[in-house]
Amino acid sequence: MRAQPKASHFIAGTYAESPQGTPFESLYPATGETIARLHMADAETIEAAISSAREGQMAWAATPAAARGRVLRKAAEILRARNRELSVLETLDTGKPLQETLVADAASGADCLEYYGNLAATLTGQHIDLGGSFAYTRREPLGLCVGIGAWNYPIQIACWKAAPALACGNAMIFKPSEVTPLSALKLAEALLEAGLPAGAFNVVQGGAETARRLISHPAVAKVSLTGSVATGARVAALAGENLKQTTLELGGKSPLIVFDDADVDNAVSAAINGNFYSSGQICSNGTRVFVHRAIRDTFLDRLAARTVQARIGDPLDEATTIGPLVSAAQMEKVLSYMELGRQEGARIVTGGGPARVPGFEGGWFVEPTVFADVRDDMRIAREEIFGPVMCLLDFSGEAEVIERANGTDFGLAAGVFTKDIQRAHRVVAALQAGTCWINAYNLTPVEMPFGGVKQSGMGRENGHAAIEHYSQIKSVYVEAGDVSSPF
Repeated sequence: MRAQPKASHFIAGTYAESPQGTPFESLYPATGETIARLHMADAETIEAAISSAREGQMAWAATPAAARGRVLRKAAEILRARNRELSVLETLDTGKPLQETLVADAASGADCLEYYGNLAATLTGQHIDLGGSFAYTRREPLGLCVGIGAWNYPIQIACWKAAPALACGNAMIFKPSEVTPLSALKLAEALLEAGLPAGAFNVVQGGAETARRLISHPAVAKVSLTGSVATGARVAALAGENLKQTTLELGGKSPLIVFDDADVDNAVSAAINGNFYSSGQICSNGTRVFVHRAIRDTFLDRLAARTVQARIGDPLDEATTIGPLVSAAQMEKVLSYMELGRQEGARIVTGGGPARVPGFEGGWFVEPTVFADVRDDMRIAREEIFGPVMCLLDFSGEAEVIERANGTDFGLAAGVFTKDIQRAHRVVAALQAGTCWINAYNLTPVEMPFGGVKQSGMGRENGHAAIEHYSQIKSVYVEAGDVSSPF
């Protein structure tokens, strides 16, 4: 398996290398083999990216908004035309099953580019009548934005950050996770081919030091991160120290609440999607599944029967539904939480250990795992595991489950299953979460703002809300008469 890019970085409209930078490898999670070798950006490379982004942003901001929209829509067409190629690349880099990457990665990134391409020409100001005099506002770009990606949805996250930033006339330097560095380079190719000025979207590789240099650079106006709470805290501190605008999309330990009148089969489907899709490596996953005691046993029986049907195997086989975790370190973390769950007294219903896949003995596979008899104070119910591990808790009353669902420092997402529409809206209103679903889970159309509260982040991605985080309002007062003064 090889997926070697032309060079490590994409700067000023072309591939660029920094041979003095720290070398690192991209590994195929299904086998552990190296698929690409790259270099992290050195100081000279970062400065080159900054310089080209400043030039590219000036040209891009001067481009009429309707023309910017056409470029983004063209880029969406390019991604769709290359969807299979990009999906295979994403599968090699992340280990996610091709069945998933074909519909959830480059395809959703294309949807995002198209959405903001359609929105670009509508980003106008406001006229304010002041009775003779008047004022108006201009919506202007921030300038140079930095996007820092996570390893679970590399090209989707790159699009979620780049599309609204570019629609507003900004430039972006995107730093992918060093674990999954490849697909952002292909996005840069597509944007350039679609007509984006060279430098308006650059990709630089690196780790924490690269991010630190980018965030603290005086030319950077804004940083947007998708990552862990710990990383978010460090980024927020550094951005605040340098007075950068910040959007943080962080982790979660989200509740999925199933009331006794819910459609059990639909709720089980949502629990499977909200825990085992992407091998559980999704920040919004509903990993605390609260099920009413009246239907707990029925729910658990149906969940167990369906979970054992998961097909764990070759990620490039479209019949595979569960792939490996992204890295050996992530596998060890998930397995340690499985052992911790046993020690804490939770009952394993299915799974509970590594998965053996013939022909892929070097891969980082774990079984989709369901814990029952979980208490709120257990660490597996309080800490983000980021793997295919579901914690099932039971409850008896609405007020009780709301209090318990909110009893966390996180607040990214939540779901409610019930046929009582009044209760559904009442419970959602009481839940401390930025993104909620009623009788569904983990659906994130680009039209809908996405983000969290509490330690799950600040700001919003997607929808019209993201525009507010990538633009600024300039107010202009126009005097239509004479100017008076006291002397």
